[in-house]
Order: sequence, then structure tokens, then C-alpha cells
Amino acid sequence: MKIVITGARGQLGLTLQKYLSAAKYELVPLTHSDLDISDEGAVNQTLAKLKPDVIINTAAYTAVDTAETDDLTARAANATGPKNLARWAAKNKSYLIHISTDFVFSGCNSRPYKTDDQTDPLSIYGRTKLEGELHSRYLAPDNCLVLRTSWVYSESGKNFVKTMLRLMADKDSLNVVADQIGTPSSTWGLARCIEACLQKKPLGILHWTDAGVASWYDFAVAIQDEAMSAGLLNKTIPVHAITTAQYPTPAKRPAYSVLDKTATIESLNCEPVHWRHELAAVIKRIKTGS
Repeated sequence: MKIVITGARGQLGLTLQKYLSAAKYELVPLTHSDLDISDEGAVNQTLAKLKPDVIINTAAYTAVDTAETDDLTARAANATGPKNLARWAAKNKSYLIHISTDFVFSGCNSRPYKTDDQTDPLSIYGRTKLEGELHSRYLAPDNCLVLRTSWVYSESGKNFVKTMLRLMADKDSLNVVADQIGTPSSTWGLARCIEACLQKKPLGILHWTDAGVASWYDFAVAIQDEAMSAGLLNKTIPVHAITTAQYPTPAKRPAYSVLDKTATIESLNCEPVHWRHELAAVIKRIKTGS
């Protein structure tokens, strides 16, 4: 099976290369310099040469706050890019897995969001990601899976875990938002789900995160605990819970964005690992540099 991975330099793209290469797939990782997915001509030319059986689109504009004043760039990556990939996939019968986000929801629910729940994004980032979902599903209904996830992190790239570790080493205390609720997702857990998708090729929309629920404050406290246990930090600092109102940002975030994974677990026979266990594994990878 020949698999093209777009956004190959991002944290999920890097993990997929490690995880799927061990399973002996034929991987073609493409960075933004290799392929700008917002360029339809380049997409058609590149994919025509490669003739992939599967395209995993991890390329995205993920700077949530910056997107509020850079909507054209965000839309090019998050909406136009998926549209180009989906159009090619449909014409050439290639299976497309498009990675999306919990930010397509408003956060007004008090129960986990199901795949068919009403979308209502609060930010430019969320809106452009929803546009990418709609393009993908409309243009490639028989060839595309939209896989929504949330709070993604790994041992590489820029993410909440890496930021917290840096700040905890440099600061005397931290304030972290405690009234935004979701679920952290290790790229390794996400990679396991994606491999299950490669075997069964589901269509439509599925949700995947690690198991459990947390606030950003809960996540930060756990990061410090795991890092201390692993010897990544040599001191603990106070971590204070604050409200969203006390930490205003350009982009609005959903207050509650837990994703319901029931349909995914049933269709793929793939069980998520609790986020605390996945976090411990990633902290170990950071420690060992693996």
C-alpha cells in the first residue's frame, strides 16, 4: 500500500512516518516545500506522478490565534488544500484520510460530541477546518474519511506539553485555564487509529482522542508530575487554576469539546488508552530522545 503523507514535518506527520514504516507500508512523506496542497496544479501534478493508494492529510494551519488576522492563509491550508486533495482522490479512486478538529464545535454541549452533532465553530481556525471537512466529504463521498481529534501533542514540534515543560523549567509559577474541558491526544494513539482506518477504510466522519477527560489545568498538573517522575524537571512550581476570562485570547475556544468515540471504537475495534498513560509514554520519549 502506497501512502502519501502531507504535512510530513508536523508532529502527526513525523509520528506516522515512524509508526507506519514499522508496519512496512510504502510511505511518501511530503513537506510543505515538497507540495503546497493549496496549489491545485501542484497537487494534480505531484499525485499523478506518485499514484498513491492512500493520502493522509495532516497538513494544516494550526496557529489558532494568528488565524484571526490571517484568515486567507488559514483558509488556503485548511479549506482549499483539502478540496484539492479530495477532488484528486475522487477522480483517481485514492482513499483520503483528512485530519480535523474539535474546534468545529461551539463547546455548548454538556455531553461528548457525536459525529453528527451540529457544528458551530467559534474561530477562524475552526471555520476553515470545517470548510475543509465539507469540501472533502462533498467532493469525495466514496473515498474520504474525516477524522476529528483534539489537543494533539507529541515529543516533537510545538504543542502544549513542550510549552509547559519549557515554562515549568523557567518560571516560578504558572496560571493555566481550568474551565476549558476536552481530551489530550497523543500522536501515537492517533497513529494507531489511523492504521486501523487503513485496514477497514471507513467513510464519513469519525472521532478519535485518548480516553478520559481533562481541563488544560489538569493536563498541566499531570505534565509536571510525569516530568518530575521521569527526571525531566528538577523542581516543581505552583500551577494555579484560572478562568478563560482571566486569560483572554484573540480566538474563542470551545468551553467543552470532548469527542464521542463510540462509533470509532465499534467500527474499527480500536480502544483508546487513557491520556495519562499516553502522556507518560511521550514524556519518556522526550527524556530518551526517541
